[in-house]
Amino acid sequence: MPRTKIVFICQSCGNESPRWIGRCPECNEWNTYAEKAISPAAAAKKASLSPGTPVQELAHLTAASVPRLTLPMTEFNRVLGGGIVQGSVVLIGGDPGIGKSTLLLEVAGMAAERLGRVLYVSGEESVHQIKIRADRLGVRGDGLFLFPETGLENIIERGNEIAPRLVIIDSIQTVYASDLPSAAGSIVQVRECTLRLMRWAKSSNIPVFLVGHVTKDGSIAGPNTLEHIVDVVLYLEGERFSSYRLLRGAKNRFGSTNEVGVFEMRDQGLVEVANPSQVFLSQRSEGAVGSVIVPTLEGTRPLLVEIQALTSPTIFGMPRRNANGVDYNRLLLITAVLTKRARLALGAQDVIANVAGGIRVNEPAADLGIALAIASSFKSARVNPDMVAIGEIGLSGELRAVSQLDKRMAEAAKLGFTSCLMPPVPSNLKIPREIKPVPATSLSQALRLGLMKEEAAE
Repeated sequence: MPRTKIVFICQSCGNESPRWIGRCPECNEWNTYAEKAISPAAAAKKASLSPGTPVQELAHLTAASVPRLTLPMTEFNRVLGGGIVQGSVVLIGGDPGIGKSTLLLEVAGMAAERLGRVLYVSGEESVHQIKIRADRLGVRGDGLFLFPETGLENIIERGNEIAPRLVIIDSIQTVYASDLPSAAGSIVQVRECTLRLMRWAKSSNIPVFLVGHVTKDGSIAGPNTLEHIVDVVLYLEGERFSSYRLLRGAKNRFGSTNEVGVFEMRDQGLVEVANPSQVFLSQRSEGAVGSVIVPTLEGTRPLLVEIQALTSPTIFGMPRRNANGVDYNRLLLITAVLTKRARLALGAQDVIANVAGGIRVNEPAADLGIALAIASSFKSARVNPDMVAIGEIGLSGELRAVSQLDKRMAEAAKLGFTSCLMPPVPSNLKIPREIKPVPATSLSQALRLGLMKEEAAE
């Protein structure tokens, strides 16, 4: 008889080892290896995922047009790429208390009213607790079936009986398969349960939404396994003391990963924000020193954000650089270019950059706005409150053009801005009549054009 194989699996990242070791070489975590016995029969069963599926030639297949399942929630549909793809597996992560269960309960209520039956599986809350939250959110629940269960076999069995249009599991870390020796929440259970749910979703053509817990560093528990298995990975982000939430795509096999949905947390739940640019600029103090408006692009949506900067003489031997909402290494690059090319003595200055509203800006198009805000604070000179700034900064101090300038400038013109500091653009670019381009070829020239007359700091 073939012998049972013993392997050790890291509970943090899923790395396998033939023997127990104290420190995982992949994730560098200590004492995370757990023993697992693999029988030859189980290994053979696992290797054959779908033995009844025939092999088909690509040239003889026809692309069937399967419509997406759309909900009356524009921001949610946008992040998914236009709607829910049938048979897809979507993983939603986020910090505890950020609003994952609230968002999915709203989605479940809308799907039940518009699409048909929805199965909501809860492994952390009772049906009475979910009912209390549903009353607060205004979810009636017609066609929404609650199932407080953690056993994977029972979940799939009830799913086959009800035949829902959508299944939501909150959360995947509470689900366990009875034939596995590990406890619920271990990397073995989470990976195997997700794999079986994925196969069931593909075979039944039912979309499945999974809620995933996050680790201390902010990634979904089991990141090396879950994110590779599922079709879509979404993160619900937001500052702890801010009412705004951003739903951002990290992986999407059916659409762009650059889309972002903006929500506001209110007493009645998460509410869509129709005009996020106006919301982010609602508390802006016009004419403040060190403040610049930058038109950024999140996927296909232009957003106007306020970038703030503060410089102050350092009291330590080495000046500090603090980036909140912008890339730290990008801040170091811009500070170095300002010191070397624009002759700003920032070597003895602490430099702090911040994006108001809790949003994160990662594209190089915000370089000019960050540099202008730093120079404004350093010189105590205001930036024209009716001006926006767009442009990438090179190491030699030159300004480089960015993509989709017409969309960015149209959004700025819609909110009442009259000028745009930017690199030189082609003459055939369609610029709104309400906004005047202010071209600059170098960073030094942009600072002369963008900063108003120096004044005493308040």
